[in-house]
This record gives sequence, C-alpha cells and structure tokens, in this order.
Amino acid sequence: MKKNGKIVVLGDGGWGTTLSILLCRKGFCVTLWSPFKEYAFYLARHRINPRYLKGIPIPRSLDISSDISCLKGAGLVVAAVPSKYIRDVLSRGRDFITPKTPVVSVIKGIEDHTLMLMTEVIRQVWASKSIVVLSGPTIAQEVARGIPSTAVVSSSDVALMQRAQDLFMSRAFRIYTNADTAGVELGGSLKNVIAIACGISDGLGFGTNAKAAIVARGLAEISRLGAAMGAKRDTFAGIAGLGDLVTTCFNPLSRNHSVGERIGKGESVKHILASMKMVAEGVLTARSACGLARKFRVSMPISTEIYNVLFKHTHPKTAVRNLMERRKKSEGV
Repeated sequence: MKKNGKIVVLGDGGWGTTLSILLCRKGFCVTLWSPFKEYAFYLARHRINPRYLKGIPIPRSLDISSDISCLKGAGLVVAAVPSKYIRDVLSRGRDFITPKTPVVSVIKGIEDHTLMLMTEVIRQVWASKSIVVLSGPTIAQEVARGIPSTAVVSSSDVALMQRAQDLFMSRAFRIYTNADTAGVELGGSLKNVIAIACGISDGLGFGTNAKAAIVARGLAEISRLGAAMGAKRDTFAGIAGLGDLVTTCFNPLSRNHSVGERIGKGESVKHILASMKMVAEGVLTARSACGLARKFRVSMPISTEIYNVLFKHTHPKTAVRNLMERRKKSEGV
C-alpha cells in the first residue's frame, strides 16, 4: 500500500478501531466504516469509542463513515465485523469493490449455517482474488495502548502476505508470516470455544489444574480438526494457535471467557448474551465446531460439551462430569 492509498476498515468494534488507529499512526489514509449512522457521527465528533475501545483517542486524520459506498476506490479493505454479519455487509458493499482489491480478514469466526471460514465467505461474495488473514493473541486494548504484541498474517499469495506483514508491523506490534491459512483461521476461531470452557471452570471455582487441562486438551482437539481439514499441526503450536488460545483463556478482557465465567456462576446464556454490547464469537462457533467435527469425523469432547451447555441447557457441572468420566485413553489419541 502506498501512503496515499485508501484503506477502508469495515467494523467499528474494538479491533477494527484499533487497526484503523494503528494504520493512521503509520501515515496511511484510512476510513473506518460503522454500520450505525448515529454512532459514526458520535465517533467523528468526539474522537473516542467508549462502547468498544474506552480511553483510546481516535486521530483527527481518521475518516469515519456509515456509508458503505466509502469502499469505492479502496486500495485495501480490512474486514473486522462479527462473523454472523459479514455476509450481509459484504453483499451491501459488493457494487463498490472489485475482485482485485486486496482484503485482510481479521474476523475470528466460522459462518454458522454454511460452516465456511471467513476467507471462503469473502471469496464467494466478492469473488476476491487477494485475501490475507491477520490473527493472533491480540486484545484490542493492549495493541491500541502500544503494549508489545504479536500476530500472524497468512495468504496463499506470498508476495501479498509479505506486503501485509509490512503494512501492520510497528515497533510494538510484531507480525510473522505463515502460509497455512486454514490453520491460522481455525486456530483464531476455535480457541474462543475453549475460552468459554475456561471461563466456566473459573466461574465454578475450579483451580489452575482444571484450566491447564482444558487448554491442553482443547488445543489437542483443535489440532485434530485442523489436520482433518488440511491444516498443519505446527500452526496450532504457534502464535495463531497456542498463543491466541492462552490469551483468550486467561485475559479478564476476553469476552468469551467472561461469558463462560458468568455461566459457571449461574447466569443463563440468554440473559448473558442480551446484556452484552459486543459479540462473543465463541457462542456460535461452538455450534459450527460441532458441525465441522461431525463432517470430518473428529472427536471434540470439550467443544461438544460447551455446545450442550450453550444450546441444550446442560448444566455446567454435568458437562464437567461427562468429560471426566469418559473412557480411558492415551493422551496422543
């Protein structure tokens, strides 16, 4: 991207706003698109995002719009809307984009009814030829505040992947490359389900032993599914796998961990979701994960029990008992 090239970030959430600010600070011409006209006006006027990124000033040089036609003339698009809204947003913007426009997906989710990864949805709706995934242990507040963080960019186009690495790299945000796009996407998406499990464990008052077991065995089932879908197992031991998993499972700012913790303390799923302003991707991803597990005939016991808690009204303690009383097996199986 040239400094005077137009970058459009779709999504005014914490991560979309953070990346917009990061790119602005690097001197790029950035437009942040919000789906809400009144909130876009608020952001433009007050230069702060109290709903999703408290305490972080928005540069005056960052353009803010609620008009999807702002995509017209973009040299790069960053897709940062929740997975359940991405198809609708892409459809609305289809007339203002070309298949040659590079797209960076930072969405950590799986489409619920199709079981498609976000790159597959983008490719289908926009016929995009140049897609990059950016993923990793990236709590938006920490990156926005300049706390040292890392992430991975992934694409089948090596040159494009390296350009994306240069685009997002800064002194406090180190970017690595990994050509295993499926692995990077799956790691970033499925870890949210395991984070809900860790939250439930904390909510029930369990200790470090239980959480360590969830993380280790959760990573094992993510890796199994990933391998069945053509991803490389090594990817899940890296930044977009283990790194992202640890951050989401242990950070109190994690929305998915928070959902699980509230469930463990006795709140209903319906009440929790109704009270949240931001989307916890792990809820719908739990259903998608089970769908993929059935499709590829992979055992994912933790994800299955989280699905049962979220959608089948299984009590968390019953889910724990189901996991602990499974038949004996080798750790490597």
